Amino acid sequence: MSDKTVLVTRLIPEIGVRLLQKAGLRVRMNQQARQYREDELAEAVRDVDAVVCQLADRFRAQVLESAAPRCKVIATCAVGYDNIDVAAAAKLGIHVTNTPDVLTNATADLTWALLLATARRLGEAERFVRAGAWRGWGMLQYLGADVYGRTLGIIGAGRIGTAVARRAAGFDMPILYHARHDNAAMNDLGAKRVGLPVLLAQSDFISLHVPLTPETRRMLDAEAFGRIKKGAILINTARGAVLDQAELINALRTGRLAAAGLDVYDGEPSIPKELLELDNVVALPHIGSATVTTRNRMAEMAAQNVIAVLKGEPPLNPVLPPSAD
Repeated sequence: MSDKTVLVTRLIPEIGVRLLQKAGLRVRMNQQARQYREDELAEAVRDVDAVVCQLADRFRAQVLESAAPRCKVIATCAVGYDNIDVAAAAKLGIHVTNTPDVLTNATADLTWALLLATARRLGEAERFVRAGAWRGWGMLQYLGADVYGRTLGIIGAGRIGTAVARRAAGFDMPILYHARHDNAAMNDLGAKRVGLPVLLAQSDFISLHVPLTPETRRMLDAEAFGRIKKGAILINTARGAVLDQAELINALRTGRLAAAGLDVYDGEPSIPKELLELDNVVALPHIGSATVTTRNRMAEMAAQNVIAVLKGEPPLNPVLPPSAD
């Protein structure tokens, strides 16, 4: 395959690059510190046979049409693929692949890190210490919320949502979940499937684990935020646009929400100043899958998908267009 070229849109772990090179592929890496603009990406994909991309790379009509007909596969180093017009890619004969399951445990662990950090106000307390303001133990300092025995509401019962629920067992938490269908694994954990209004009204902690689709975009809107149990804590490690960010800020300001733990944002990397100024927010830079083992495996899986397709074999982790679901 020495006559074939793979574009890697941003730096990835070396294991992925070595795998591509070992297969005889020429690797063209974006060496810039920033991601491509859309016009730059359209130009970069014009003469390549495959692309290894990341979730910030937008593959819309202009870019996909520039890639076709030479490009045969776009392998995203992510489980989500809302940055790619999968239907348009399929019409142009371009396979789309992702990296499912490999980041499940890392993201579930980070969800719990955020849950505990927001409940016990760790961000505020740590900033207080670093500022040199601490003068010793005080009984009323940084009183937080109990986690043990409180109700956890999980929106989205896929792999990550289920992994988050499993971790709740050690905290003896009643679990509610909202999903389109019953989930046997969730039911086995004692979780109860309920409608979204019930989950919002009864949960002390709400954790989002849905993909970004037309149906889930801003599913937590003004009406939904109005239903949330007063003083609840919201965690989002899914996608920023599944909630209305302005309504989130309002809920945090008014006390409807006690706190929020966020790893994703609508329009990232841009984050509203009003959100970052709130003390009751723990804000992370989209690091849900950021462990060495997980990121290495993501790069490896993306490379394996590219190699399979360019060999004329089926992709290992295909993302099907909506009409084929």
